[in-house]
Amino acid sequence: MPKLQPGSSAPEIRLPDQDGAEQSLAALRGQWVLVYFYPRDDTPGCTVEACGLRDASADYARAGIRVLGISADSVKSHRKFADKHGLPFTLLADEEKRVIRAFGAWGKKKFMGREFDGILRQSFLIDPAGKIAKVYPKVTPAAHAAEVLADVAALGGKGAAAPRKAKAAPRKKAAKKQASKGRPRAGRSSKPKR
Repeated sequence: MPKLQPGSSAPEIRLPDQDGAEQSLAALRGQWVLVYFYPRDDTPGCTVEACGLRDASADYARAGIRVLGISADSVKSHRKFADKHGLPFTLLADEEKRVIRAFGAWGKKKFMGREFDGILRQSFLIDPAGKIAKVYPKVTPAAHAAEVLADVAALGGKGAAAPRKAKAAPRKKAAKKQASKGRPRAGRSSKPKR
């Protein structure tokens, strides 16, 4: 199957979520949607990626980005994964791998010297018109959430920006305080106030 490219229509998604309710991509038309494919619930790389998206969820909400995570795991497995890690977004169960194959996220993988077929860690950013805006063929789990936010901002998404770094300001203040220790205070003028 040919790989999907930016500008092409996204394949339809109709799958059960972690609560067993059917979800569809068509119902999200008018919003930015990140469709991310991952190999398996609660494995190291998949957990890092999911938790990164969880931690950026407030930034995603401000930017109007919905997240759909898809693997071949069951509804029950997704519910357990979402509960264990407090995932606030939708996980879809594609046990027949129909949607996974439609997006081209099934293929040859290598692990510990052996080759096998499996789910490729890929993502697709879908614009409000239902077209693929960006393809992420090889996702780095820890950096993916910020990468998508930056791309939506670059593509003109409203409210999208790189996630704020928590506790950056206190570190700067502490650094300034440390640097100024032992130095005379500057900026005081002996001129009278007018």
